[in-house]
Amino acid sequence: MSVKPYGLICPISHACEILEPRWTIPILTEMWGGSTKFNDIKRGVGSISPTLLSKRLKELEAHGLVERLEDRATGEVHYVRTQRAIDLEPALDALGSWAQCNIEARQALEKLSVSNLMWQMRNYFDLDELPKRQVVIQFRFSDPGLEYDTYWVLIRPGLPIEICSSIPGFDVDLFIETDRISISSILLGRTTIPREIETGRLFLSGDALLARTMDRWFYHRTKEDPAKVLKLENVAHQCPRP
Repeated sequence: MSVKPYGLICPISHACEILEPRWTIPILTEMWGGSTKFNDIKRGVGSISPTLLSKRLKELEAHGLVERLEDRATGEVHYVRTQRAIDLEPALDALGSWAQCNIEARQALEKLSVSNLMWQMRNYFDLDELPKRQVVIQFRFSDPGLEYDTYWVLIRPGLPIEICSSIPGFDVDLFIETDRISISSILLGRTTIPREIETGRLFLSGDALLARTMDRWFYHRTKEDPAKVLKLENVAHQCPRP
């Protein structure tokens, strides 16, 4: 990387010289979550250009954090973390916990990309707690200025979860009306489903059983002591309804 080194003896500064370039940590985090293909990493990371992502992956490969594997028969390329990158997990986990306990929820989430959030949503359902049948969930966001404000989650036994930005052609079982800060705060354990319903930031309709058991099948982070996590402030808000 063409970055002037700090020139310090501190080991933390040595790590920063590798990890500081913009998007490096989100790329590693997305790979930590299981993405290995270029397009999946790009979609999971968000608004990074293909050129910059390619550059960062090459830099990570040069630093021995990522290995590029190509199937010569198919031409398919996968990027996998090396043990050196895996050894970073406790440090990245600690950074995440620090953010949870020291950065206010709105400050952390106000610029969250809804399309990126919904792409990640594939990982946020506990299939063991959902009915053993096809389930379609519609998310509608009240945030202004979105390219897409409505998404559909299609869950079918034995198949990967699909996220759709157009109607998938099936009846919807559960309608969820919310905004990006409310739903992401639930995922991060910054608030709860009952609290968001009470404040009017979350509205559920449709299948009564799915609505009643959402706190069982919808992911919420539990890595930190709840007493230390900075909670989403309790400002009442009414989600617009059709």
